[in-house]
Amino acid sequence: MNVLWVFGATSAIAQATTQKFVENGYNLVLIGRNKEKLSQLQQHYQTLGADYVGTYVTELNMITEPDDLINKISDATQAPDIVLLAQGALPDQKNCEQSFSTALQTLDINMVSPIALLGSIANLFEKKQSGAIIAISSVAGDRGRQSNYYYGVAKGGLSTYLSGLRNRLAPLNIQVLTVKPGFVDTPMTDEFDKNGPLWAKPEKIAADIYAGFLKKKSTIYTPGFWRLIMLVIKLIPEIIFKRLKL
Repeated sequence: MNVLWVFGATSAIAQATTQKFVENGYNLVLIGRNKEKLSQLQQHYQTLGADYVGTYVTELNMITEPDDLINKISDATQAPDIVLLAQGALPDQKNCEQSFSTALQTLDINMVSPIALLGSIANLFEKKQSGAIIAISSVAGDRGRQSNYYYGVAKGGLSTYLSGLRNRLAPLNIQVLTVKPGFVDTPMTDEFDKNGPLWAKPEKIAADIYAGFLKKKSTIYTPGFWRLIMLVIKLIPEIIFKRLKL
């Protein structure tokens, strides 16, 4: 039975997506920093019918020895067939502007550490010539906007990395799926006004992710209307764009 590793397993999108895989017969390894929440999720997925749910407690930032971490998780649990990378944090843009250490933390948790993990996973899958990688990026990475460009540059860098990784692994038929959600109603966005048609629930994102995985997609925008929205935003001439309050 295939084993799904979930990095950032306690996030709302990760939980909803993991449940879709459980419903379709996958075993799990949940990876995150909160032992209590991981234990609760372990019991939840077992109740839903998962045959095996392993957990591994670790910080997912400042990763300097990714190969060692991947080997430790494999030794303690089961080796992966599919990896869902859902770690990330939405920073305060003004704090990033005023504190370079805060900016660096944003870049690390949203781009640098994910790249470290995915590089090691890619090498593992390349050796066995099979596997699938699903990584959650963001529409924020499609074009820098004054309201969240530190988060945007991290997600944009991650998306570019995933594009290159996909190009490298495609000859081995290893899927690399880039997921670009728009506005999602999660605890990470509690400070936002969530009224309006652009907001989606994690369950919608999860359904799109699982469908994209099954269809061997390369990149998905979720909900799908964000593809058109971001196309329009990317096509706005810079002379006009820099005057907008976005």
